[in-house]
This record gives sequence, structure tokens and C-alpha cells, in this order.
Amino acid sequence: MSAKLNAKIKAIAAVVRKKREEKNYTQEYLAYKLNISQNAYSKIELGYTKITVERLFQIAEVLEISAADLLDADSKEPGQEVLRSSTV
Repeated sequence: MSAKLNAKIKAIAAVVRKKREEKNYTQEYLAYKLNISQNAYSKIELGYTKITVERLFQIAEVLEISAADLLDADSKEPGQEVLRSSTV
């Protein structure tokens, strides 16, 4: 796996974790909702496991956000927040 692709996977995994923590959900809760073990879920958040598109949508549904919000992470530098403005 290329370093660039690995960095993107890690960035998405970091956003999944951040969104989970914002909801005050535990890894155990997400694992339960996804019907996987806590260990398997932990590997997703650590970026050790490549997730399928289906799993990405499942995670987004549990976190009550869009899958696009999870994917948007790879366009940001770590630690930066992107401010979205609405156009009139």
C-alpha cells in the first residue's frame, strides 16, 4: 500500500473516532451496532483495517452523519478544521 493511500485511510479513521467521541459513544457501542467485535472496530479506528463502502455507510448511519463527511477528512491536514460557509 502506498504511503499516500495509507495516510488517507488513517485520516478517515481519525474522523470516525472523532465523530464517535463527539457523540460520547464507546467503541463497544459502535461494534454492537455494526455487529462486529470491539477488537475489529478498534482496528477500523486505528486504520489497520480497510473498510468497505458498505461499512463506511453503516458507520455514518450510526453516527448520524453522511458518508461524505467521513470521506471529507482526507482533504484536510491533521488538526485543521474547515469552516464551511453557506452561499446566499
